[in-house]
Amino acid sequence: MGPRLFGGQAVAQALLAAGAEERDGRLPHSLHSYFLRAGSSAVPVQYKVTTLSEGRSFATRRVEGVQGETIIFSMIASFQSPEIGFAHASAAPFELNVDAALQNLCSWQERNAHAGDSPIIDRLQNRPIEIVPLDPGSLFGTSAREPKTGVWMRMRDPAGRDPLLQRALLAYASDMMFLRNAMLPHSIRPGSSKVQAASLDHAIWFHETPNFDDWHLFATESPWAGHARGLNRGHFYDQAGRMVATASQESLMRPQGETLDNLQGLTNG
Repeated sequence: MGPRLFGGQAVAQALLAAGAEERDGRLPHSLHSYFLRAGSSAVPVQYKVTTLSEGRSFATRRVEGVQGETIIFSMIASFQSPEIGFAHASAAPFELNVDAALQNLCSWQERNAHAGDSPIIDRLQNRPIEIVPLDPGSLFGTSAREPKTGVWMRMRDPAGRDPLLQRALLAYASDMMFLRNAMLPHSIRPGSSKVQAASLDHAIWFHETPNFDDWHLFATESPWAGHARGLNRGHFYDQAGRMVATASQESLMRPQGETLDNLQGLTNG
């Protein structure tokens, strides 16, 4: 883990804190969060929950994450009782074949002698979510790519079937491999000296309860970037093709150093 608190951890912990206030069997169906300050991974976070409204079907709660005297994170989450309604969902934009993705990753690593030297490898190995990218070059490479990709994700160790915990685990995973989508067309990746990158806000809509002990495809894209920000959105699918959640995030992607100078030159020219 790095010195900064991982944003997905804050989202997941805040969701669990909000869910601990639930007594009527409602589950979270949406959350909207803001990362207000960079948190420290070495300092515990206190989560303060306020119930804003509570009815027969829905309940809305605000959660603030505090380190010391500083609010570093804010979230509003809405909970709903199970109901029957009309249903439809878009199909996954990629083939739902995790075995093929695993073979592609192994083949790519064999062809690229320095694949294991990427610093992201160590960071990912220390997180509880296992990652298999559909396009390894979008994860490890530096060449320009279309702002659209996908990764398979699951827990390294089984977590059980508790529905609130499973939604929190998906919330944790939804902040991984996400903001890089807006950077792909520009030949940069998070961690590069060419860019200052951070998550600004994060939203999730839960459509079903996932079983994150099994593989899920996170299909993502970036429809826009500008003004030192990038917009990212994506859907989670289980292996049966069921859409279980949708996520959206705006990220900071501020050019640095020579890259900023070059962009300013293009603008002035």
